[in-house]
Amino acid sequence: MRIIGSNDKGFKALLSEILTRGEQDTTLVEEAVKEIIAAVKSRGDEALVEYTKRFDKADISRSIEVPASEAEKALKAVPQSDLDIMRLAASRIESFHKKQIENSWFTTEDDGTILGSKVTPLERAGIYVPGGKAAYPSTVLMNAIPAKVAGVNEVIMVTPPGKDGLNPYVLAAARLAGVDRIFRVGGAQAIAALAFGTKSVPRVDKITGPGNIYVATAKRLVFGRVDIDMIAGPSEILIINDGTGDASWIAADLLSQAEHDELASSILVTTSTQMAKAVSIEVDKQVKKLKRVEIAKASLDRYGLIIVAKDLNDAASISNSIAPEHLELFVERPFELLGSIKNAGAIFLGQHTPEAAGDYLAGPNHTLPTGGTARFSSPPGVYDFVKRTSVIGLSNSAIQKHGADIKRFATLEGLEAHGLSAAARLSKKRKG
Repeated sequence: MRIIGSNDKGFKALLSEILTRGEQDTTLVEEAVKEIIAAVKSRGDEALVEYTKRFDKADISRSIEVPASEAEKALKAVPQSDLDIMRLAASRIESFHKKQIENSWFTTEDDGTILGSKVTPLERAGIYVPGGKAAYPSTVLMNAIPAKVAGVNEVIMVTPPGKDGLNPYVLAAARLAGVDRIFRVGGAQAIAALAFGTKSVPRVDKITGPGNIYVATAKRLVFGRVDIDMIAGPSEILIINDGTGDASWIAADLLSQAEHDELASSILVTTSTQMAKAVSIEVDKQVKKLKRVEIAKASLDRYGLIIVAKDLNDAASISNSIAPEHLELFVERPFELLGSIKNAGAIFLGQHTPEAAGDYLAGPNHTLPTGGTARFSSPPGVYDFVKRTSVIGLSNSAIQKHGADIKRFATLEGLEAHGLSAAARLSKKRKG
């Protein structure tokens, strides 16, 4: 891995190249996705069958929806020991997200005015589970369980069929998470189906879950018709180190992201030149042992970096400017550094907390803001599957007290009828 000092010439340019790696020209992709969305919108299931045959080499004409019996069969196909791990993960994810439940609230003022916020679960949510380079049962758990905890009435899952059908682990996870209906369709066509509905696939209120550039573009284009969680970019990890700990552990954690895909970014910011060199050597050793060695090497060659910082304050400043998806505080006293961190999707405290713990078993959601968006966005949770409706109730005494001010404010904005609607009540001396 490349090693560079935070004050070295070319540091800012190199860092900028890494941070903008996900900013692709999507013009051609967008045109293709618009065509797919329009086809699904007008031809429904027929278009889903056509695109699935073209892109996934699978014929779903007989059964777009996965029957419940097929998902149950998957539960039996997965070894019991693996099911136990998935159940443990599901339990921890559910326990964490239950702490996020919001309740409706109301207040009554002295003049009888009632104000409040009514919290209502979404009626139907759609989750996208990618196929492609790997199977992601954890994605099922992380998206479906918060929706169920929030009280969503119906959770719909879409996932592309592979050459051997749907992955049994993904189907098993769907059963464990309480997914209500599953459809064997992926790509932009699946997003369009969830947004507009077809004869087979019901329209949803919100779409969550990661996907490739076509899926991300489709989510962006249907936003407004439905809500979405975020536009996810390439995965990333940043590790802050104070020169303590085992270099082989740090190398392993960097590689845990590099193996995702060629655009993934793995960055170490350390205050120790000696640790920087040791980690670089360890990464070179360990990457050769990975099954996904070519993917990991491509990621590290282009977007891997070791930065030698002046001190931990400098390291925290660099991290905040990057706003990483995953941030490990691989230092002796992580809580002392925690207060200096402003921007991160998830923070992993101490040398015994690998990022992978958050991916699977810790409990917090592993779907995180990427590409610097942790500057202004948060991980999804229960609050993403509910809506808040303001509640306002004025008594007669309250409208008599505030009606003239309401009328005057409306007049300031040139909205006469607004003001008259308040004034109309002032002319009637009814008891409240």
